[in-house]
Amino acid sequence: MVRLLQWLPLVLLLTGGAAAAQQQPQPPVRERQERQVVVPNNSNEPVPEVRVAARVSTYFRFDAPIDRAAVEIEGRPVRFRWVDVGERLVAVEPAVDLGAEEKLVVRVRYKDGASPAVATLVLVTHPTLVDKEVEVVRQARSREALEAALAEKEAAFTALKAQCARSGLPHLAFSGLLDSKDIQVRPFLGMAAPGHNSGLAPESGTGYRATRWAMVVVRVRNLPGQPAWAPGTARLTSASGAKVKVHSVHMEKPQLQPGEAALVVVMVEPPSANEKLFQLDLVDAQGRRLLPLTEVEL
Repeated sequence: MVRLLQWLPLVLLLTGGAAAAQQQPQPPVRERQERQVVVPNNSNEPVPEVRVAARVSTYFRFDAPIDRAAVEIEGRPVRFRWVDVGERLVAVEPAVDLGAEEKLVVRVRYKDGASPAVATLVLVTHPTLVDKEVEVVRQARSREALEAALAEKEAAFTALKAQCARSGLPHLAFSGLLDSKDIQVRPFLGMAAPGHNSGLAPESGTGYRATRWAMVVVRVRNLPGQPAWAPGTARLTSASGAKVKVHSVHMEKPQLQPGEAALVVVMVEPPSANEKLFQLDLVDAQGRRLLPLTEVEL
């Protein structure tokens, strides 16, 4: 009897602990599902909801490569035990169930630039369901939308062809500028004026002079380590100081990145005097980087 009394406290402790463990709330058993959600094209449409739960990993599989660095998950540092981002996959595991009215936003940007560019989803917790795998697809565009987009592209292409025709050699013939009179062509080696600090370097060029038009074509290089550059305006001055009227300035690229080179074309009035040497000043739209070229022949 004495020995039984000695073991009684231990027996009571063990049985009480087991009863307490049985009384602790167990996590609800949820049905795990696999389904597809569609990312709408229209921002006015409702955002798809995805059901997540504590200690359950949910996998989002996207139908195109995603920008891993641009994935945004609301509450990521504190609300999730685990997050993983791949080329086409995002996996999340919440630390605890979300509240009844709680919603966490997930934004994923696609790499291909197609519309919509961003997939927006909302994470919620459902009492009886959890999404184990979710296939995220972009909504297929209707036939009417595709036909409208095609018509828009065709109109832009037609306008571009007309613009090329107006600015090309056929336009010279139609305008009467291309005549049978002497056209002088003078190649020159582009030389920058001493002391300039534009970060640009001129290369070879050619001067063209006819009776009714003239132009200077020169290749310009943007040196490594320099910011991007594009010509905004130009000035052409003869060796005697006479200014030549400039009609327009063009470059075959929108901008020169560091280390790149491209042709710059300056359309001018034919100089009235018989001078052949000129100085050409090329300056960007902000007037900060001036490239002065000497020994320009026209």
